[in-house]
Amino acid sequence: MGVYGANLLDTRKPLTLQATGLMAFLCFIWAFQQVVLKATAVEISPTLQISLRSGVGAVLVWLFMVWRAEKMIWTDGVWRPGILVGLLFGMEFLLIGQGLNFTSASHMAVFLYTAPVFTALGLHLMIPSERLAPPQWLGIGLAFSGMALAFLGGDISGGDGAVDRDPSLASSMLWGDFLAVLAGFLWGVTTVVVRTTGLARLPATQTLLYQLVGACLLLLPAAWLLDDMLFAPTVLGWSSLAFQAVVVAFASYLAWFWMLRHYLASRLGALSFLTPLFGVVLGVWLLDEPLTMHFLWGSLLVILGIVLVSGYEGTRAVIAAGFRR
Repeated sequence: MGVYGANLLDTRKPLTLQATGLMAFLCFIWAFQQVVLKATAVEISPTLQISLRSGVGAVLVWLFMVWRAEKMIWTDGVWRPGILVGLLFGMEFLLIGQGLNFTSASHMAVFLYTAPVFTALGLHLMIPSERLAPPQWLGIGLAFSGMALAFLGGDISGGDGAVDRDPSLASSMLWGDFLAVLAGFLWGVTTVVVRTTGLARLPATQTLLYQLVGACLLLLPAAWLLDDMLFAPTVLGWSSLAFQAVVVAFASYLAWFWMLRHYLASRLGALSFLTPLFGVVLGVWLLDEPLTMHFLWGSLLVILGIVLVSGYEGTRAVIAAGFRR
């Protein structure tokens, strides 16, 4: 997640059809991980599973660095922000793991991926070249309006109204949604830290290693302290853990970093709206999660806001290129 905090240099080439397809596939994987964590929560608690996947992912990244003869860089005190992003990444996923105990995978996908909005606000305050344009401010307004509608719109039960009949269930789900928003905020803060410190000059593998190690070391004792150590996996549980560790924490994050090195980050960011979209569809389809009109309209506002905030630079470049023709 915090892996979006790579050094986003907009000096790359525009997206090809193949790159667009790969980015869409990565968004699908990142949405599917929420569904898998929720579906296997009765076998492996989400917090514990994220800790284990982070540890395995960290080992795989380290082996990849050894294979490439890549050494860790410690000069200029870069390890200090490295430890900070590791802690932020771990706290983000602690909130995700705990949030999934209360809310649905589709809600988690939408609220977590408000992170680009928080990133844009942070960079606006800290980097002069990252000042927000009026359309981006509009996007931020739409995203927060969508969150308010999804949070406060009334019926969140969907189907049989069970949540409405039990106020404690309703408040539990709202608590999970709130944790998801906080996780998105921490993801945004992580990106700002990486963009504004010496981490921006590090190889992507090293930044990812800080994050995965931080998540593993923080979440394992947190799961124990929170009595969230359920580990009784069947074939489904082991398959989920393998998917989370190898596909999500290792392969998908490294693929994302590879794309950042080759393609315009603004164009990639514009496609980030696909993740919450996939998350809603997969949650409703695979987990039979309720989909109410308030949440649906709120999600659409959030997604539109993400498109305006993250895709503004790419859209402006396309329009400018059209005028030059």
